[in-house]
Amino acid sequence: MNQRELYLTHSPPQSRAGLVRTTLRELAPQDWIVFVYLSLLVLIAWSCDASPGRDGALRNMGALLVFLVATLSVVRSGVLTHKFWAPLLYRLAIYGGVQLSYFFLSGVLPLVNTTTLDHELYELDMALFGFEPAMMMDSIVTPVTTEWFAFFYFSYFFLLALHVIPILMGSRSRRFLSEFALGLILVFCVGHLVYMLVPGFGPYKAMADSFSNPLPSGMWLDLVMATVASGGAQMDIFPSLHTAAPTFIALFSYRYRDRMPFRYSWVVVALFAVNIIIATMFLRWHYLIDVIAGLLLASLAFLSGVVFTSSESSRRAQLRTDSWPMFGHTGRVAD
Repeated sequence: MNQRELYLTHSPPQSRAGLVRTTLRELAPQDWIVFVYLSLLVLIAWSCDASPGRDGALRNMGALLVFLVATLSVVRSGVLTHKFWAPLLYRLAIYGGVQLSYFFLSGVLPLVNTTTLDHELYELDMALFGFEPAMMMDSIVTPVTTEWFAFFYFSYFFLLALHVIPILMGSRSRRFLSEFALGLILVFCVGHLVYMLVPGFGPYKAMADSFSNPLPSGMWLDLVMATVASGGAQMDIFPSLHTAAPTFIALFSYRYRDRMPFRYSWVVVALFAVNIIIATMFLRWHYLIDVIAGLLLASLAFLSGVVFTSSESSRRAQLRTDSWPMFGHTGRVAD
């Protein structure tokens, strides 16, 4: 038993209460957002009828919540201040927990809503816009166009990884890191929860008989189909996160276009984002209203990231601690 463990074991109640107060004071906006998000997922799964899918999802989501609470307890209280392990553990709990939770939704979404709103979403498109893009693009389905859009649809994962990993693991700017991570966390947390309110399969399944030209098999389309079948949450169309996440990254890249590599990459990111958005409808995964919702979510998350970061930066300046534990730092802000 080390000195800290010995102290905590024999410390008076006031000292332990002080650690709790310190932990709560140090919690950042993203801590509360992810805690509420995972807590809601656990409660929703627990309220569903028992089934293998529900029980598995409940165990997995519960494990993510326990890991989050344990991590926040040791990192925010100052029990763990290691310059590498504290920031790494924190990122795994905060961002990793949100990303992993997506793969557990497939066991819960069909139980939360036994019916879908595909018909209502299609009717809303027709009432608001007078057309359905997936059906309009049926006439231009060829092996070339299908592979083009399937490539961009699949590139979503690379676009995400090429930004998330370097920024979360390597950024030295506190404001830069916070705006990006907090905004993207909001995109996924809000998107995953709204899936449960507006369930649907998308045109490819709900309107299969309305298309004249089947999507021809190809390397990229086959990869997309295999990925969705193996890891997709199903019934996860509103809002379109394939729209929201690339759009958020494009907005963020444009905001920081005065620095490298965004000075040049923002144009490429914007090009990929546009093609990914079109691909979601060309490949018949999404209705137009899903895409509009994704654009709105991305914009609100982007603005929220900027506003919350600015407000939290002022608070952190007084506390002299970091909102996001930084690699190479113990958590105290010395400058």
